[in-house]
Amino acid sequence: MTIRIADKLRDQLEQDIVVGRLRPGERLDEASLSGRFGVSRTPIREALAQLASNGLVELRPRRGAFVREVSIRELLEMFDVMAELESMCVRLAARRMKREQQAELIDAHAKCKKASESDDVDAYYYSNQVFHQVIYNACGNHFLCRQTEQLRNRLKPYRRLQLHVPHRVAASLREHQVIVDALLNGDEVAASEAIKAHILIQGERFYDLLASMPEHNQPQSILTA
Repeated sequence: MTIRIADKLRDQLEQDIVVGRLRPGERLDEASLSGRFGVSRTPIREALAQLASNGLVELRPRRGAFVREVSIRELLEMFDVMAELESMCVRLAARRMKREQQAELIDAHAKCKKASESDDVDAYYYSNQVFHQVIYNACGNHFLCRQTEQLRNRLKPYRRLQLHVPHRVAASLREHQVIVDALLNGDEVAASEAIKAHILIQGERFYDLLASMPEHNQPQSILTA
């Protein structure tokens, strides 16, 4: 899979934001970023536009791009909605998935397994994206697919960061297997329950995610959100 320069820049910048190398409120200067990455301003502008559409960056007229702060409440609410959207996708996919889409799902799961076995978190992250995209496409509802993709893009850096929590990749792969089995059996209920459990960040998993974020970049508490 070929990744465009702007997409690589977006991935790096979103990681820098989530792990705290770029702090909330910090200005993202195009000239400085161009020098840092050794590229022209064009892909930098495109990457910043993508980050703005995903809600990680705020574009202010005549002032430039600034890192946006996300509260715990907002993060939890987005994961709640994401779980419901993916649940709708997987229920429809369980009924509508075609044989070639089943084959794509099995192939995507195999690539996730290969990345997991080689302990390659980044490879798993990209294979995981393909895995979920196969499910979105198989639901047969283009509007639902677009809405789900939009929120997925908003949550991508946090889902990616979560994979760096110890043993999370192996657990994610096991969760994928349950989803695959349910889809291949056409079991809407089992598939829905499995993907909700896979997406939702609750209890220990959420605190593991917070613990993986530097203190100065952790979202505000719910009380102050």
